[in-house]
Amino acid sequence: MAASKKPFHNPFGKLKELRAQPPEKLVQAPKPPPPPAPPAEPTDADLWAQAVAGARPVPGRSRVVAPAPPRERLPVFWHPDLDALKELEALVSGEAPFDIADSDEYVEGWIAGLDLAVVRKLRRGEFSVQAHLDLHGKSRAEAKGEVDAFLRRSREQGKRCVLLVHGRGLHSKDQVPVLKEALRSWLATARFGRHVLAFATARPQDGGAGAVYVLLRRSGR
Repeated sequence: MAASKKPFHNPFGKLKELRAQPPEKLVQAPKPPPPPAPPAEPTDADLWAQAVAGARPVPGRSRVVAPAPPRERLPVFWHPDLDALKELEALVSGEAPFDIADSDEYVEGWIAGLDLAVVRKLRRGEFSVQAHLDLHGKSRAEAKGEVDAFLRRSREQGKRCVLLVHGRGLHSKDQVPVLKEALRSWLATARFGRHVLAFATARPQDGGAGAVYVLLRRSGR
């Protein structure tokens, strides 16, 4: 019995058959889909539409709102004792002006409204001197700082009358009493006036024209 013949494997023959087929019968692989387009940037109109989505018009928006009535102006406060109250406030704060009387040898001043009987007592040396400050040899700037500190300290300690020794200026240029003139100005200003009620040239036994009594306000006022 004759053996059966196995078919000869011919791969090139298959390829020749495929080439012989028409193109439309060839199976082509599908093309990949194009990439998605990037999202478009929202316009101003889109953003505004999103912002006002769901908004409803206010009822009566076309109504004209009447302006508010003018505020009633309060009458200016006035009191028959108003001027006196202002003077009293100035006395307490030390901002009231000083009345000054002076000559070549003599100087005195008192806060406006002070009883002149008190000034006369100070002038006659009837108040006991409780502390003194000697300004001999001090410059104008040094003296000002020391006088300020001395008056403040003396008042805090409850002293009422102190003595400032400024000298006659005999050794200064042109023999002008520089510190005497300065003290007259300082003691009448608000910086020192908050401590001072009155001042007057001292009696001869306390320094005469080279010194000045200073009457202080009570502590805490």
